[in-house]
Amino acid sequence: MHRSRFILAAILLVFSHAPVAAEAIGVAMDDFSYTDTSAEPANQTAAHERRLSAFMAALRRDIGADGRYRLAPSAQDGAAFKVIGGIQKTSTLVQWAKVAVIDVGAKKLVMDKLYTFRGDSDESWERAEMFVSREVMAALAPPAPVALAVFEFELEDTTAASVGASATSDASYLAEVTAGVRETLSQSGRYRIVDVSGETAKARALRDCSGCEAEIAQKLGADQSLIGVVRRVSRTEYTLGFQVRDARTGAVLARGDSGLRMGADYSWKRGAVRLVSDRLIENQ
Repeated sequence: MHRSRFILAAILLVFSHAPVAAEAIGVAMDDFSYTDTSAEPANQTAAHERRLSAFMAALRRDIGADGRYRLAPSAQDGAAFKVIGGIQKTSTLVQWAKVAVIDVGAKKLVMDKLYTFRGDSDESWERAEMFVSREVMAALAPPAPVALAVFEFELEDTTAASVGASATSDASYLAEVTAGVRETLSQSGRYRIVDVSGETAKARALRDCSGCEAEIAQKLGADQSLIGVVRRVSRTEYTLGFQVRDARTGAVLARGDSGLRMGADYSWKRGAVRLVSDRLIENQ
């Protein structure tokens, strides 16, 4: 009896620690439209309706068979993405397919492509469906996170205060800013934060090195670099700025500036996180 209870407890313990499968992403799919402008003498409406119906059934079957996704009736029923499209026959052997995938939450296109396929037989439609299915699945898959080297935020102090008067507290608040920005970017799922702690001490500020941070980021294995600066105008006024570069080319990919903000040094972190969230995460 005791042994049975022990086995049952062990089984429950295993299941309680088993990884929970991620919730399937809802995908809505409207029937594609079909237009025949080939001017062929024979009426092929019935054949085209049958082939289009088989095309849509196969496309829905392919999407639904992938455990990462579930078919949803519409965007109002919890679909994160919506697939729309249309097919046009322009001549006896040439057809075109226009396919788009919409990110419902972000209200933007993640795919918008025009394909051509030859033939108007069951086999040619099946080949077209298999190709379109692969393309749609690739568009639905979340992109790999960008490896981002977020360097320590720097302070540009334009006040008349003594340089050493608040150096310790300034360093502490700047560290909070950097940590807050890194955490926000990491939690967005769009970025993988690259460790920059092994970087050697800088002879000059990164904000004044004409883009040298991109080269440093590339050596650290990052795709992009981010530097930021807090500009203290007075003890209760400051501005914030950041800049993102492509680590390979050094090209500026994004930048943001907060404009004048009210608040003492303890509010720097809140302002920096808000700026990065608004300009770098929500606008992407």
